Amino acid sequence: MKNISKVAVLGGAGRTGKYLINQLLEKGFNIKALVRNPENLTIQNSCLEIIKGDAVDEETIRLLLNDCQAVVSTIGQRPGETMVASQSVKNLLKVMNELEIERFVLLAGLNIDTPFDKKSPKTIMATDWMKANFPIIQEDRQKAYDLLILSDVCWTQVRVPFIEFIDDSSQIEVNLEDCLGDKISAFDIAKFMVQEMIESNYRRQSPFISAV
Repeated sequence: MKNISKVAVLGGAGRTGKYLINQLLEKGFNIKALVRNPENLTIQNSCLEIIKGDAVDEETIRLLLNDCQAVVSTIGQRPGETMVASQSVKNLLKVMNELEIERFVLLAGLNIDTPFDKKSPKTIMATDWMKANFPIIQEDRQKAYDLLILSDVCWTQVRVPFIEFIDDSSQIEVNLEDCLGDKISAFDIAKFMVQEMIESNYRRQSPFISAV
C-alpha cells in the first residue's frame, strides 16, 4: 500500500462528510473534495482543495483522483435524483485502476446484503423496509457492492445503522455478519473510516459498525 498523503473525498459537503473532512485535516492529510455545490462546504483550510462537479461524470472523477493515494466516499442518495451509487463506484474503480490508487473506503447502510451476512431479525426487518420503500435506491446501492466484488481494488464498505449527527464519541462494535446496535454518531463513523483507510483491517470486506 502506498503511503497516503492526499485523499480524494466524495460527499464532503454532506452531514457525515463534514465530520470526515475535519478528521482528515486534523490528522494532517491533504484533501481534494468533490462537491456539486461548493457553497455548501464551509470548511476553509489550506490543505483542502474543492473540486466542483458530479460523481457520475468520469472526467470529473479523473480530475478529482489525480495525485491522490486513497479515496473515501460518504455519498448518499437524494430521493428523486439520478442514481449515484453504482455509477460513481464504476467511475471510481476505473480511474483508480488507471492511476494505480489502491485504497477505497465508502459508507453504506445496513441494508446492503453480502454473502457473509448472518443478519438478525431486527437487521433483516430494517433491510426489508428499505427494499420495500426505496427499491430503486436499494438496487443501485446493491449493484455498487457487486462492482466492488468484481474489482481488484483494496476496498472497505462500512455499513451503519441510524446516524446521529453529533460530536459525541462512544465505544463502537464492529461485526462482519450483523449490525449489533441501533445507532452511531457521525463523529464515530468518520473516525472509523479514517482509521480503516490507514490500517486496512477490513480489506475487501463490509463491516457493520454501531455504538455499544
